[in-house]
Amino acid sequence: MAEVHLMIDGRMYDVACDDGQEKRVQQLGSYVDQRMKEVSGAGSVNKAQNMVLASLLLADEVFDLNERMERSVKAHEELSKEETHISYQGLNPQDEQGVTTALGKMASKIEYLTARARGAA
Repeated sequence: MAEVHLMIDGRMYDVACDDGQEKRVQQLGSYVDQRMKEVSGAGSVNKAQNMVLASLLLADEVFDLNERMERSVKAHEELSKEETHISYQGLNPQDEQGVTTALGKMASKIEYLTARARGAA
Protein backbone atom coordinates (compact mmCIF):
# COMPACT_ATOMS: atom_id res chain seq x y z
CA MET A 1 0.00 0.00 0.00
CA ALA A 2 1.41 3.38 -1.02
CA GLU A 3 0.90 6.72 0.65
CA VAL A 4 0.58 10.04 -1.16
CA HIS A 5 0.94 13.49 0.38
CA LEU A 6 -1.57 15.94 -1.06
CA MET A 7 -1.65 19.70 -0.58
CA ILE A 8 -5.25 20.88 -0.82
CA ASP A 9 -6.27 24.39 0.10
CA GLY A 10 -3.03 24.96 1.99
CA ARG A 11 -3.32 21.81 4.13
CA MET A 12 -1.37 18.59 3.83
CA TYR A 13 -3.33 15.34 3.60
CA ASP A 14 -1.82 11.85 3.65
CA VAL A 15 -3.82 9.46 1.48
CA ALA A 16 -3.29 5.72 1.15
CA CYS A 17 -3.66 4.14 -2.28
CA ASP A 18 -2.79 0.97 -4.15
CA ASP A 19 0.78 0.64 -5.37
CA GLY A 20 1.14 2.18 -8.80
CA GLN A 21 -1.78 4.61 -8.27
CA GLU A 22 0.30 7.39 -6.73
CA LYS A 23 0.47 9.53 -9.87
CA ARG A 24 -3.29 9.29 -10.40
CA VAL A 25 -4.03 10.25 -6.78
CA GLN A 26 -1.64 13.23 -7.14
CA GLN A 27 -3.53 14.33 -10.27
CA LEU A 28 -6.85 14.03 -8.46
CA GLY A 29 -5.54 15.97 -5.47
CA SER A 30 -4.25 18.74 -7.75
CA TYR A 31 -7.62 18.93 -9.46
CA VAL A 32 -9.47 19.19 -6.14
CA ASP A 33 -7.00 21.88 -5.00
CA GLN A 34 -7.63 23.81 -8.22
CA ARG A 35 -11.39 23.68 -7.66
CA MET A 36 -10.92 24.79 -4.04
CA LYS A 37 -8.89 27.80 -5.24
CA GLU A 38 -11.67 28.72 -7.67
CA VAL A 39 -14.27 28.56 -4.90
CA SER A 40 -12.04 30.42 -2.41
CA GLY A 41 -11.58 33.17 -4.98
CA ALA A 42 -15.32 33.86 -4.78
CA GLY A 43 -14.76 35.68 -1.49
CA SER A 44 -15.87 33.19 1.13
CA VAL A 45 -13.44 32.69 4.02
CA ASN A 46 -15.31 29.77 5.58
CA LYS A 47 -13.22 26.65 4.77
CA ALA A 48 -16.09 24.21 5.36
CA GLN A 49 -18.37 26.19 3.07
CA ASN A 50 -15.64 26.31 0.41
CA MET A 51 -15.20 22.54 0.68
CA VAL A 52 -18.96 22.04 0.26
CA LEU A 53 -19.05 24.35 -2.77
CA ALA A 54 -16.06 22.62 -4.35
CA SER A 55 -17.71 19.25 -3.71
CA LEU A 56 -20.89 20.46 -5.36
CA LEU A 57 -18.94 21.67 -8.41
CA LEU A 58 -17.18 18.31 -8.68
CA ALA A 59 -20.45 16.42 -8.24
CA ASP A 60 -22.03 18.60 -10.95
CA GLU A 61 -19.20 17.66 -13.33
CA VAL A 62 -19.72 13.97 -12.55
CA PHE A 63 -23.47 14.22 -13.11
CA ASP A 64 -22.98 16.07 -16.42
CA LEU A 65 -20.50 13.46 -17.63
CA ASN A 66 -22.80 10.61 -16.59
CA GLU A 67 -25.72 12.20 -18.45
CA ARG A 68 -23.56 12.65 -21.56
CA MET A 69 -22.42 9.04 -21.32
CA GLU A 70 -26.01 7.80 -20.97
CA ARG A 71 -27.05 9.83 -24.03
CA SER A 72 -24.11 8.41 -25.97
CA VAL A 73 -24.97 4.86 -24.95
CA LYS A 74 -28.60 5.35 -25.99
CA ALA A 75 -27.54 6.87 -29.31
CA HIS A 76 -25.20 3.93 -29.89
CA GLU A 77 -27.96 1.46 -29.06
CA GLU A 78 -30.33 3.21 -31.49
CA LEU A 79 -27.71 3.15 -34.24
CA SER A 80 -27.04 -0.52 -33.54
CA LYS A 81 -30.74 -1.30 -33.99
CA GLU A 82 -30.82 0.26 -37.45
CA GLU A 83 -30.71 -2.35 -40.14
CA THR A 84 -27.55 -2.24 -42.15
CA HIS A 85 -28.15 -3.57 -45.63
CA ILE A 86 -25.67 -3.42 -48.42
CA SER A 87 -26.78 -4.73 -51.76
CA TYR A 88 -24.99 -5.02 -55.04
CA GLN A 89 -26.85 -3.12 -57.69
CA GLY A 90 -24.85 -4.64 -60.52
CA LEU A 91 -23.44 -3.04 -63.62
CA ASN A 92 -25.56 -1.48 -66.29
CA PRO A 93 -26.21 -3.96 -69.11
CA GLN A 94 -23.72 -2.34 -71.53
CA ASP A 95 -20.85 -2.48 -68.98
CA GLU A 96 -21.79 -6.03 -67.98
CA GLN A 97 -21.61 -7.08 -71.64
CA GLY A 98 -18.18 -5.42 -71.94
CA VAL A 99 -16.87 -7.30 -68.90
CA THR A 100 -18.27 -10.59 -70.21
CA THR A 101 -16.62 -10.02 -73.61
CA ALA A 102 -13.28 -9.15 -72.02
CA LEU A 103 -13.40 -12.28 -69.82
CA GLY A 104 -14.20 -14.40 -72.89
CA LYS A 105 -11.19 -12.97 -74.77
CA MET A 106 -8.92 -13.60 -71.77
CA ALA A 107 -10.18 -17.18 -71.47
CA SER A 108 -9.45 -17.74 -75.19
CA LYS A 109 -5.91 -16.39 -74.82
CA ILE A 110 -5.30 -18.62 -71.80
CA GLU A 111 -6.49 -21.67 -73.74
CA TYR A 112 -4.25 -20.72 -76.70
CA LEU A 113 -1.19 -20.23 -74.45
CA THR A 114 -1.90 -23.51 -72.63
CA ALA A 115 -2.11 -25.37 -75.93
CA ARG A 116 1.16 -23.80 -77.12
CA ALA A 117 2.89 -24.71 -73.87
CA ARG A 118 1.72 -28.33 -74.17
CA GLY A 119 2.90 -28.46 -77.79
CA ALA A 120 6.34 -27.16 -76.90
CA ALA A 121 6.82 -29.74 -74.19
